Amino acid sequence: MNTPIQMDEHASLYKRLAKHLDDLPGGFPPTETGVEIRILRRLFSPEEATLALHLTLILEEAAAIARRAGISGEEAEARLKEMARKGLIYSSRKEGEPVRYMAAQFVIGIWEYHVDDLDPQLVSDMGEYMPTLLDFDTWSRAPQLRTVPVGQSIPVEHKVLPYERAEEMISKHKKFAVAPCICRKEQKIAGKGCDRLEEACLIMGGAADYYAENGKGRYISKEEAVALVNRAEKEGLVLQPSNAQKIANICMCCGCCCGVLRTLKGHPKPADVISSAFVAVQDAASCIACEICMERCPMDAIALMDGVIRLNQDRCIGCGLCVSTCPTGGLKLVRKPEEKQKEVPENLMKSYINLAKVRGKFKVWKLAKIWLRSRMKTIIP
Repeated sequence: MNTPIQMDEHASLYKRLAKHLDDLPGGFPPTETGVEIRILRRLFSPEEATLALHLTLILEEAAAIARRAGISGEEAEARLKEMARKGLIYSSRKEGEPVRYMAAQFVIGIWEYHVDDLDPQLVSDMGEYMPTLLDFDTWSRAPQLRTVPVGQSIPVEHKVLPYERAEEMISKHKKFAVAPCICRKEQKIAGKGCDRLEEACLIMGGAADYYAENGKGRYISKEEAVALVNRAEKEGLVLQPSNAQKIANICMCCGCCCGVLRTLKGHPKPADVISSAFVAVQDAASCIACEICMERCPMDAIALMDGVIRLNQDRCIGCGLCVSTCPTGGLKLVRKPEEKQKEVPENLMKSYINLAKVRGKFKVWKLAKIWLRSRMKTIIP
C-alpha cells in the first residue's frame, strides 16, 4: 500500500502528466471532479507517467529520450516499446532504421489505442469526461475530424475534390489496417449502443504498422479497405477522416455510439461545428414520407411533422446517408457556400498546428514549426 507521502508524490506526477497532455494540440483539459486524473491513474503506472513526460511531438530514437530521462538507452528502449504496446505513446519504424517514439495525444490517440483494454469503470470515467474534452468552440475552429459524404450521395454535377471522396483518399496509400471501433465497444460495455460493424476504424500508411504490430488491429488489402467503406454506407455509418487532405485514418461512426457525434447532438446547430463541405437539401414535393432518412440521420436533422418530412439544415453534417437511400431522389447534397466551408489543412502536422494555435498552446506551435522547417523544408508564415 502507498504511504500518504507516496500518494502525494503520485498526485503531483499525474497532474504534471495531465498538463503535458493538455499542452499537446488535442488537449486534455482539467475538470472540477478530477476525472481526467482518475483516467490517467488507470492507464499509466507512475514509472510510465514519469517517462511519458520526456516525449514530444517529434519522433525520436530511444537514446535521445533516455538522455533527457536520465536512464540508460537499453532501459529506455525496453520501457518505450512496452508503453507503445500498451497504447500510451506512439512508435514508428522505417525499413533498416531504429524504432522512433513520440508523445501521443489523448484524443485522437491514447484513448483509441486502448480499444482492447476497456473496463466498465474506465468507460464510465470517459463518458463523464467527453463533454469537457470536446470543446465546441475549439472544435468549430480547428476540428480533428471532418465528415465526407458516402460515395453514392456525392452529386455528379458538382466538382468534388479528391480529399472529399473516401475511395480517392484510400487510393493514395499502400498500407492498411482495420481496428475495432472503441466507441462501439465502450457503449456495449455500458449496456448501450448498437450492433453495427465493430471493425470500423480504418488506418492507413505508417500508422497501420503501429496498430498491427501492437495487436490493436490487423492488416488488410486496399480492396478490403474500399469494401469496408462501401459496407459502412449500407450500415448507415458516417465517414469521418482525419482533418487533413492527406489522411491517416477514416472512422466509420454511428450517432448512437460515437463520442464525437453523441456530443455534437447536444449542440443546437451541429452544422456550425462540424467540418463538412456539403449540406442536404430537400425537394418536399417528391417526398413520400417513408421515414428511411429519419432512421439513417445521425444528427436528428430530419423529423416527421404533421405527416411531412422536415429537414433542419442547422443540424445537417453533410454525411449523405439520407441521400443515398432516398427512393424518390427528394434529398440531395449541395456544396456549402465557400465562406461556410472550413479549411482542410494539407497534412496532419498542419492540422495539429492549427489546433495548437486555436488553443493558445504556443510552445507546441513553435516546436511543430521547427519540426516542419527541419524535416519538411516548409516555411510557415
